[in-house]
Amino acid sequence: MKDLLYADADRFDCRDAFVATLEDLGAQDTAIVAVCNDSVGSSKLAGFRDRFPERLINVGIAEQNMVGVGAGLANGGKIPFVCAASPFLTGRALEQIKADVAYSRTNVKLIGISSGMAYGELGPTHHSIEDFAWIRALPDVPVVAPADRHETAAAIRWAVAHDGGCFLRLSRVGVPDLLPDGHVFRLGVADTLRDGGDVTLIANGVLTHRVMEAASLLSNRGIDARVLNMASVRPIDAHAIVAAARETGAILTAEEHTTFGGLGSAVAEVVVDHAPVPMTRMGVPGVFAHTASANQLLDDFGMTPDAIADAAQTVLARKG
Repeated sequence: MKDLLYADADRFDCRDAFVATLEDLGAQDTAIVAVCNDSVGSSKLAGFRDRFPERLINVGIAEQNMVGVGAGLANGGKIPFVCAASPFLTGRALEQIKADVAYSRTNVKLIGISSGMAYGELGPTHHSIEDFAWIRALPDVPVVAPADRHETAAAIRWAVAHDGGCFLRLSRVGVPDLLPDGHVFRLGVADTLRDGGDVTLIANGVLTHRVMEAASLLSNRGIDARVLNMASVRPIDAHAIVAAARETGAILTAEEHTTFGGLGSAVAEVVVDHAPVPMTRMGVPGVFAHTASANQLLDDFGMTPDAIADAAQTVLARKG
């Protein structure tokens, strides 16, 4: 699939924004350290290692120990960024995240690299389509999925200033710029990328630009779609969701995650409690994602811009 609005040259890997920001902040604050699981390459931490060799801890393929080491460093006054492939960080080390980060309220920044279906051809064992659900069930651990490189940089700056643990979900799939350079990330606050009064489309991460394209297609059909970039999954922006429900009367969510327990579920919880309206959730429908390229997988699960626009038109038809 070729997107309607963006060429390949206009796409950027959010990991590059992550490491550039981390190195800049690390030069200003010696408390910032990185911990990884033999993933210096995939986390793109080589530059950080070369600049601050004594501040990179590579524990090897030992994700549970990695989170524990991060918690120990936090208890010693450091600001650890614990970086690993998201399926293994959240899956293998979930108990340590629960006990050593959430319950203990340690200042550990969990960075899930290559999240969602970004590993593509490596298949179901490497897809991370449950991480929103697992982590957002834990108290006191914000869950954030930036939509582009500018929001990624802003989220890293926020994470350093935030007193407590958090989980940032970063993909390796290139995405276009949607937010301005210098964007300020605000936890629990959605960004309105496009205003509209007929239906609201909500997404985050790599789905946000596809939803923006779907909104353009809907405009050509005479439908005015609002687009919310909901990077903060927990806490969720209930105010923006309720306003969208009341002002547009229909909501569609799209996410690179199972439809159980993720962004769509978080939005639905607000909708059903405060402003019930027709709603549909797009994502992986409760199955293991198969083996294909990352973008092909999104297409296969019905999240092309055209399919999103069609689904929005269907939910719009359910309005009273």
